[in-house]
Amino acid sequence: MPDGLSVRAAAREAGARLALIAPGLRATWRELAERAAEEAAALRRRGADPELPFPVTVRADAESVVLLLALIEEGITAVPLDARWTESERSAALARLAPPPPLEGDPHDPERPLAIVFTSGTSARPKAVVLSRRAFAAAAAASASVLGWREDDRWLLCLSPARIGGLAVLTRCLAARRPVVVSPRFEPEGFARIVSEERITLVSLVPAMLAELLRRLPAWRPPRHLRAVLLGGASAGEDLLDEARRRGVPVAPCYGASETCAHVTLALPGAAAGCGPPLPGVEVAVRDGRLCVRGPVLFSGYADAGRIAGGPDAAGWWETGDVGRIDSAGCVHVTGRADETIVSGGENVSPAAVERVLRGHPAIRDALVAGVPDERWGQVVGALIVTEGPPPARPALDAWLRARLSGAARPRRWRVVDALPLTREGKPDRRQAARLLADPAPPESGQ
Repeated sequence: MPDGLSVRAAAREAGARLALIAPGLRATWRELAERAAEEAAALRRRGADPELPFPVTVRADAESVVLLLALIEEGITAVPLDARWTESERSAALARLAPPPPLEGDPHDPERPLAIVFTSGTSARPKAVVLSRRAFAAAAAASASVLGWREDDRWLLCLSPARIGGLAVLTRCLAARRPVVVSPRFEPEGFARIVSEERITLVSLVPAMLAELLRRLPAWRPPRHLRAVLLGGASAGEDLLDEARRRGVPVAPCYGASETCAHVTLALPGAAAGCGPPLPGVEVAVRDGRLCVRGPVLFSGYADAGRIAGGPDAAGWWETGDVGRIDSAGCVHVTGRADETIVSGGENVSPAAVERVLRGHPAIRDALVAGVPDERWGQVVGALIVTEGPPPARPALDAWLRARLSGAARPRRWRVVDALPLTREGKPDRRQAARLLADPAPPESGQ
């Protein structure tokens, strides 16, 4: 395939080169192509239809890599679902594809959807981002033009391939014929070990992962072969970046979204502050304080109720919803979100969805959710609650929420109030809620 996104082509061009490294497995591109062919045959027996999106639950493991490569090879649009989602989150996401959008034409047409990726697993109405083969190929080429590829490069995949940050690692390595190393569960000691033993040169992390790594391993220093730690998915505090750089971590802050097929800016290690300039072929502009993106990496639209709509405007621009600026050197700086979405550890959380869950607790009469700044996670979810009688005990409430919300969406700070703050118009005042939650919490808050 001319876009390079073919495991069969990789087997022909680099058959003996390592392609996939996982616990107990070291597969070349030729061996990986054989595994993908077997998986494709199994998919056909299961009735996989190239004209329909195909939902699959995935993790950062070898089985998921083979499955995704088989879908890409067969031209079947993958719908990766996060294995950590609750059943209600999974159902809400799949509701976006009922009925599925039409996928007619050549399975390997550049504009045909390669994947439909969800922006959030915690919102009652998650967005289903339709990304074409063209977008993935353009994103891989744009990233490589700045980061480059070396003969000994190995990219560690420790992000879920259900998210664009993880899926893009796989497609970049496929296009470059370089090995991807999978780590199913991020844990600092294990991360440090695999980076050293497998001579990892590239890795993608969200700020929360990097913060945990530095906190849990105060004596860790990265090996010299680790040349870049791409850091995205959420805003990284300057304290975190400073500490990482002080310890020799080659952090490369980047900025992007599911709709841009992962990062569209990249600051190489040692570069000035900010997220770097736009990648070649990508334009970033500021309109009314909001960042807008244009280029071949953009999504086709959102899948919703049997159609694909809401993509870039007539001039090819997409407004990200992020607030930011571009400095005199052309570097992009992200200063916040234009909407109310909470971004915690790279995960988008809908305050309204969390509020609906909280109101379902028998002891909670009302709730108001807001993001609270946090050095480790970027933001954490905070909640003001109005109770019916005595407030619930924190351990019991945590257990109740754990069954209904994934980790990023569960409130880390909460406070019991007599009444929720309101604006002059009588609407819930989320800004005031954030200020109350950011204050040192009293003992009864359950912090």
